[in-house]
Amino acid sequence: MDNNRMRGKQSIELDRGVYIMSSASVTGKKEGEGPLGDKFDIVCDDPMLGQDSWELAESTMQKKAAQTALEKAGLSASQLRYIFAGDLLGQLIATSFGLETLDVPLFGLFGACSTCGESLALGAMTICGGYADYVMSLTSSHFGSAEKQFRFPLEYGNQRPLSATWTVTGSGAFILSGKRGKVRISGITTGKIVDYGVKDSLNMGAAMAPAACQAITQNFKDFDRKPQDYDRIFTGDLGYVGQQILWDLVSEQGYDIRKNHGDCGIEIYDQKTQDTHAGGSGCGCSAVTLSSYILPLLEQGTWKRVLFVPTGALLSPTSFNEGQSVPGIAHGIVLEHCR
Repeated sequence: MDNNRMRGKQSIELDRGVYIMSSASVTGKKEGEGPLGDKFDIVCDDPMLGQDSWELAESTMQKKAAQTALEKAGLSASQLRYIFAGDLLGQLIATSFGLETLDVPLFGLFGACSTCGESLALGAMTICGGYADYVMSLTSSHFGSAEKQFRFPLEYGNQRPLSATWTVTGSGAFILSGKRGKVRISGITTGKIVDYGVKDSLNMGAAMAPAACQAITQNFKDFDRKPQDYDRIFTGDLGYVGQQILWDLVSEQGYDIRKNHGDCGIEIYDQKTQDTHAGGSGCGCSAVTLSSYILPLLEQGTWKRVLFVPTGALLSPTSFNEGQSVPGIAHGIVLEHCR
Protein backbone atom coordinates (compact mmCIF):
# COMPACT_ATOMS: atom_id res chain seq x y z
CA MET A 1 0.00 0.00 0.00
CA ASP A 2 1.38 3.42 -0.94
CA ASN A 3 1.09 5.57 2.18
CA ASN A 4 2.51 8.76 0.78
CA ARG A 5 2.29 10.87 -2.33
CA MET A 6 4.91 12.90 -4.09
CA ARG A 7 3.93 16.53 -4.47
CA GLY A 8 5.53 18.81 -7.03
CA LYS A 9 9.30 18.75 -7.44
CA GLN A 10 10.58 18.42 -3.88
CA SER A 11 7.74 17.55 -1.51
CA ILE A 12 5.94 14.59 0.00
CA GLU A 13 2.47 14.46 1.51
CA LEU A 14 2.20 11.89 4.27
CA ASP A 15 -1.15 10.14 3.90
CA ARG A 16 -0.60 7.88 6.88
CA GLY A 17 -0.59 9.72 10.20
CA VAL A 18 2.79 10.49 11.71
CA TYR A 19 2.64 12.20 15.09
CA ILE A 20 5.09 13.82 17.48
CA MET A 21 4.45 11.77 20.59
CA SER A 22 6.76 13.74 22.88
CA SER A 23 9.69 16.12 22.81
CA ALA A 24 12.38 17.41 25.14
CA SER A 25 14.56 20.50 25.31
CA VAL A 26 17.83 20.77 27.23
CA THR A 27 19.76 24.06 27.18
CA GLY A 28 22.56 26.00 28.77
CA LYS A 29 22.37 28.88 31.24
CA LYS A 30 22.40 31.68 28.64
CA GLU A 31 19.42 30.14 26.82
CA GLY A 32 17.65 29.73 30.15
CA GLU A 33 18.06 33.47 30.73
CA GLY A 34 16.36 34.28 27.41
CA PRO A 35 12.69 34.79 26.50
CA LEU A 36 11.97 31.04 26.32
CA GLY A 37 13.85 30.15 29.51
CA ASP A 38 10.83 29.03 31.53
CA LYS A 39 9.66 26.74 28.73
CA PHE A 40 12.70 24.44 28.50
CA ASP A 41 12.59 21.03 30.18
CA ILE A 42 16.12 21.27 31.60
CA VAL A 43 18.44 24.27 31.94
CA CYS A 44 22.04 23.35 32.77
CA ASP A 45 23.85 26.06 34.74
CA ASP A 46 27.21 24.33 34.29
CA PRO A 47 28.35 24.72 30.63
CA MET A 48 30.63 21.70 31.08
CA LEU A 49 27.79 19.55 32.47
CA GLY A 50 30.32 17.95 34.81
CA GLN A 51 32.51 16.76 31.93
CA ASP A 52 36.14 17.43 31.02
CA SER A 53 35.53 18.89 27.55
CA TRP A 54 32.96 20.92 25.60
CA GLU A 55 32.41 17.94 23.29
CA LEU A 56 31.59 15.53 26.11
CA ALA A 57 29.32 18.20 27.60
CA GLU A 58 27.36 18.27 24.33
CA SER A 59 27.13 14.47 24.34
CA THR A 60 25.74 14.65 27.87
CA MET A 61 23.10 17.13 26.74
CA GLN A 62 22.02 14.73 24.01
CA LYS A 63 21.74 11.92 26.53
CA LYS A 64 19.60 14.09 28.83
CA ALA A 65 17.31 15.15 25.96
CA ALA A 66 16.87 11.56 24.76
CA GLN A 67 16.09 10.26 28.24
CA THR A 68 13.64 13.09 28.94
CA ALA A 69 11.75 12.57 25.66
CA LEU A 70 11.50 8.84 26.39
CA GLU A 71 10.22 9.48 29.91
CA LYS A 72 7.59 11.92 28.66
CA ALA A 73 6.43 9.35 26.08
CA GLY A 74 6.37 6.54 28.64
CA LEU A 75 8.80 4.50 26.55
CA SER A 76 12.10 2.74 27.05
CA ALA A 77 15.00 3.02 24.63
CA SER A 78 14.48 -0.62 23.64
CA GLN A 79 11.12 0.31 22.09
CA LEU A 80 12.77 2.64 19.58
CA ARG A 81 13.38 1.09 16.19
CA TYR A 82 15.77 3.79 15.00
CA ILE A 83 17.36 7.08 16.02
CA PHE A 84 18.00 9.81 13.45
CA ALA A 85 20.50 12.24 14.93
CA GLY A 86 23.42 14.54 14.25
CA ASP A 87 25.39 17.57 15.39
CA LEU A 88 27.91 20.13 14.13
CA LEU A 89 31.12 18.44 15.20
CA GLY A 90 33.50 16.50 12.96
CA GLN A 91 32.37 12.91 12.40
CA LEU A 92 29.30 13.59 14.60
CA ILE A 93 31.21 12.85 17.80
CA ALA A 94 28.65 14.51 20.06
CA THR A 95 26.05 12.08 18.75
CA SER A 96 28.12 8.91 18.67
CA PHE A 97 29.43 9.35 22.22
CA GLY A 98 26.14 10.73 23.50
CA LEU A 99 23.83 7.99 22.27
CA GLU A 100 26.00 4.87 22.30
CA THR A 101 24.66 3.63 25.63
CA LEU A 102 21.06 3.66 24.36
CA ASP A 103 21.89 0.63 22.19
CA VAL A 104 19.47 1.66 19.42
CA PRO A 105 20.14 1.50 15.65
CA LEU A 106 21.38 4.92 14.58
CA PHE A 107 21.36 6.92 11.36
CA GLY A 108 23.99 9.63 11.86
CA LEU A 109 23.06 12.80 9.96
CA PHE A 110 24.77 16.02 8.98
CA GLY A 111 22.68 18.90 7.73
CA ALA A 112 24.47 21.58 9.73
CA CYS A 113 21.84 23.66 11.53
CA SER A 114 19.09 22.11 9.38
CA THR A 115 19.66 18.72 11.02
CA CYS A 116 16.48 18.97 13.11
CA GLY A 117 14.42 19.18 9.92
CA GLU A 118 16.38 16.42 8.22
CA SER A 119 15.99 14.06 11.17
CA LEU A 120 12.25 14.77 11.48
CA ALA A 121 11.75 14.25 7.75
CA LEU A 122 13.55 10.91 7.63
CA GLY A 123 11.93 9.74 10.85
CA ALA A 124 8.47 10.66 9.57
CA MET A 125 9.06 8.87 6.27
CA THR A 126 10.14 5.77 8.17
CA ILE A 127 7.02 5.76 10.34
CA CYS A 128 4.78 6.52 7.37
CA GLY A 129 6.29 3.66 5.38
CA GLY A 130 5.55 1.20 8.16
CA TYR A 131 9.19 0.48 8.96
CA ALA A 132 8.99 1.43 12.64
CA ASP A 133 6.51 1.98 15.46
CA TYR A 134 8.67 4.53 17.27
CA VAL A 135 11.70 6.53 16.20
CA MET A 136 13.63 9.36 17.77
CA SER A 137 14.83 12.48 15.95
CA LEU A 138 17.52 14.35 17.86
CA THR A 139 20.18 17.01 17.43
CA SER A 140 22.40 19.34 19.45
CA SER A 141 24.94 22.14 19.45
CA HIS A 142 27.15 23.71 22.11
CA PHE A 143 28.63 27.19 22.08
CA GLY A 144 31.98 26.00 23.38
CA SER A 145 32.44 23.03 21.05
CA ALA A 146 31.16 24.83 17.94
CA GLU A 147 33.16 28.01 18.48
CA LYS A 148 36.32 25.99 19.08
CA GLN A 149 35.81 24.12 15.82
CA PHE A 150 34.60 26.89 13.52
CA ARG A 151 35.89 30.16 14.97
CA PHE A 152 38.69 30.98 17.40
CA PRO A 153 39.67 29.58 20.80
CA LEU A 154 37.31 31.18 23.30
CA GLU A 155 40.23 32.49 25.35
CA TYR A 156 41.38 34.47 22.28
CA GLY A 157 38.59 36.95 23.06
CA ASN A 158 38.06 38.09 19.48
CA GLN A 159 35.45 40.76 18.74
CA ARG A 160 32.36 39.42 17.03
CA PRO A 161 30.81 41.47 14.19
CA LEU A 162 27.17 42.52 14.46
CA SER A 163 26.23 40.06 11.69
CA ALA A 164 27.40 37.11 13.80
CA THR A 165 24.99 34.78 15.56
CA TRP A 166 25.53 33.05 18.90
CA THR A 167 25.70 29.25 18.83
CA VAL A 168 22.94 27.85 21.04
CA THR A 169 23.92 25.41 23.76
CA GLY A 170 21.01 23.02 23.51
CA SER A 171 19.67 19.64 22.47
CA GLY A 172 16.19 18.76 21.26
CA ALA A 173 14.72 15.25 21.01
CA PHE A 174 11.45 14.14 19.44
CA ILE A 175 9.62 10.79 19.56
CA LEU A 176 7.64 10.05 16.39
CA SER A 177 4.92 7.43 16.17
CA GLY A 178 1.95 6.32 14.12
CA LYS A 179 -0.23 6.54 17.23
CA ARG A 180 -2.53 9.53 17.10
CA GLY A 181 -1.30 12.57 18.95
CA LYS A 182 -1.91 16.31 19.11
CA VAL A 183 0.58 17.34 16.40
CA ARG A 184 0.94 15.63 13.05
CA ILE A 185 3.72 15.84 10.47
CA SER A 186 1.67 16.06 7.28
CA GLY A 187 4.22 17.11 4.68
CA ILE A 188 7.91 17.43 3.90
CA THR A 189 9.78 19.66 1.47
CA THR A 190 13.37 18.51 1.11
CA GLY A 191 15.71 21.39 0.41
CA LYS A 192 18.38 21.85 -2.23
CA ILE A 193 21.93 23.11 -1.75
CA VAL A 194 21.89 26.82 -2.65
CA ASP A 195 25.15 28.78 -2.91
CA TYR A 196 25.19 32.54 -3.46
CA GLY A 197 28.95 32.73 -2.99
CA VAL A 198 28.94 34.15 0.56
CA LYS A 199 32.34 33.57 2.19
CA ASP A 200 31.85 35.28 5.52
CA SER A 201 31.49 32.52 8.13
CA LEU A 202 30.39 35.13 10.67
CA ASN A 203 27.35 36.06 8.57
CA MET A 204 25.59 32.73 8.23
CA GLY A 205 22.18 34.37 7.99
CA ALA A 206 23.17 35.73 4.58
CA ALA A 207 24.54 32.34 3.53
CA MET A 208 21.39 30.43 4.54
CA ALA A 209 18.63 32.85 3.53
CA PRO A 210 18.67 31.85 -0.17
CA ALA A 211 18.22 28.18 0.74
CA ALA A 212 15.35 29.07 3.08
CA CYS A 213 13.72 31.03 0.28
CA GLN A 214 14.06 28.11 -2.11
CA ALA A 215 12.52 25.61 0.32
CA ILE A 216 9.68 27.90 1.42
CA THR A 217 8.60 29.00 -2.06
CA GLN A 218 8.90 25.44 -3.37
CA ASN A 219 6.65 24.29 -0.54
CA PHE A 220 4.06 26.86 -1.63
CA LYS A 221 4.26 25.63 -5.22
CA ASP A 222 4.29 21.90 -4.45
CA PHE A 223 1.32 22.06 -2.07
CA ASP A 224 -0.48 24.82 -3.99
CA ARG A 225 -0.51 27.07 -0.93
CA LYS A 226 -0.05 30.71 -0.07
CA PRO A 227 1.77 32.18 2.94
CA GLN A 228 -1.55 32.80 4.67
CA ASP A 229 -2.30 29.06 4.60
CA TYR A 230 0.16 28.79 7.47
CA ASP A 231 -0.41 30.39 10.86
CA ARG A 232 3.34 30.76 11.18
CA ILE A 233 6.42 30.05 9.05
CA PHE A 234 9.49 29.49 11.21
CA THR A 235 13.01 29.40 9.85
CA GLY A 236 15.82 27.94 11.92
CA ASP A 237 18.52 30.46 12.60
CA LEU A 238 18.72 33.22 10.04
CA GLY A 239 18.72 35.85 12.77
CA TYR A 240 17.91 39.50 12.20
CA VAL A 241 20.26 39.88 9.22
CA GLY A 242 19.12 36.74 7.43
CA GLN A 243 15.46 37.46 8.08
CA GLN A 244 15.57 40.71 6.13
CA ILE A 245 17.36 39.01 3.24
CA LEU A 246 14.80 36.18 3.24
CA TRP A 247 11.89 38.60 3.12
CA ASP A 248 13.40 40.35 0.10
CA LEU A 249 14.17 37.10 -1.73
CA VAL A 250 10.70 35.65 -1.11
CA SER A 251 9.15 38.94 -2.24
CA GLU A 252 11.02 38.63 -5.54
CA GLN A 253 9.24 35.28 -6.01
CA GLY A 254 5.86 36.95 -5.58
CA TYR A 255 5.14 36.07 -1.95
CA ASP A 256 4.94 38.14 1.24
CA ILE A 257 5.74 36.30 4.47
CA ARG A 258 6.45 39.32 6.68
CA LYS A 259 3.22 39.02 8.66
CA ASN A 260 3.59 35.38 9.71
CA HIS A 261 7.31 34.68 9.56
CA GLY A 262 9.34 33.98 12.69
CA ASP A 263 12.89 32.81 13.22
CA CYS A 264 14.05 30.52 16.01
CA GLY A 265 17.34 32.40 16.24
CA ILE A 266 15.42 35.60 16.97
CA GLU A 267 13.00 33.99 19.45
CA ILE A 268 15.59 32.31 21.67
CA TYR A 269 17.61 35.35 22.83
CA ASP A 270 16.88 38.92 23.89
CA GLN A 271 18.98 40.96 21.46
CA LYS A 272 19.04 44.03 23.69
CA THR A 273 20.12 42.41 26.94
CA GLN A 274 22.03 39.24 25.99
CA ASP A 275 24.66 40.58 23.56
CA THR A 276 23.95 37.95 20.90
CA HIS A 277 24.10 40.40 17.98
CA ALA A 278 22.16 38.87 15.05
CA GLY A 279 20.52 36.13 17.16
CA GLY A 280 21.01 32.43 17.77
CA SER A 281 22.26 29.60 15.58
CA GLY A 282 23.42 25.98 15.83
CA CYS A 283 21.59 22.68 15.49
CA GLY A 284 20.12 23.10 18.94
CA CYS A 285 18.56 26.47 18.13
CA SER A 286 15.62 25.31 16.03
CA ALA A 287 15.32 22.01 17.93
CA VAL A 288 14.80 23.47 21.41
CA THR A 289 12.61 26.29 20.05
CA LEU A 290 10.39 23.76 18.29
CA SER A 291 10.08 21.64 21.41
CA SER A 292 9.55 24.41 23.95
CA TYR A 293 7.68 27.08 22.03
CA ILE A 294 6.22 25.98 18.69
CA LEU A 295 4.87 22.52 19.55
CA PRO A 296 2.96 23.60 22.69
CA LEU A 297 1.06 26.25 20.72
CA LEU A 298 0.23 23.67 18.06
CA GLU A 299 -0.88 21.19 20.70
CA GLN A 300 -3.16 23.80 22.25
CA GLY A 301 -4.65 24.65 18.86
CA THR A 302 -3.47 28.27 19.01
CA TRP A 303 -1.84 27.52 15.66
CA LYS A 304 -3.42 25.02 13.27
CA ARG A 305 -0.65 24.70 10.69
CA VAL A 306 3.02 25.70 10.86
CA LEU A 307 5.78 25.43 8.28
CA PHE A 308 8.98 24.67 10.17
CA VAL A 309 12.13 25.29 8.09
CA PRO A 310 15.46 24.69 9.88
CA THR A 311 18.37 26.21 7.96
CA GLY A 312 21.96 25.03 7.65
CA ALA A 313 25.30 26.50 6.56
CA LEU A 314 27.30 23.70 4.92
CA LEU A 315 30.83 24.75 5.80
CA SER A 316 33.70 23.06 7.57
CA PRO A 317 36.99 24.38 8.97
CA THR A 318 38.71 22.86 5.94
CA SER A 319 36.44 24.44 3.34
CA PHE A 320 36.62 27.82 5.07
CA ASN A 321 40.41 27.77 5.35
CA GLU A 322 40.63 26.86 1.66
CA GLY A 323 38.60 29.94 0.75
CA GLN A 324 35.43 28.13 -0.28
CA SER A 325 32.00 29.75 -0.10
CA VAL A 326 29.32 28.75 2.43
CA PRO A 327 26.47 26.84 0.74
CA GLY A 328 23.12 26.70 2.49
CA ILE A 329 20.33 24.16 2.80
CA ALA A 330 16.89 24.19 4.42
CA HIS A 331 14.22 21.53 4.94
CA GLY A 332 10.52 22.23 5.34
CA ILE A 333 8.34 20.27 7.79
CA VAL A 334 4.56 20.86 7.73
CA LEU A 335 3.15 20.54 11.25
CA GLU A 336 -0.60 20.46 11.90
CA HIS A 337 -2.76 20.54 15.01
CA CYS A 338 -4.95 17.47 15.48
CA ARG A 339 -8.27 17.75 17.24
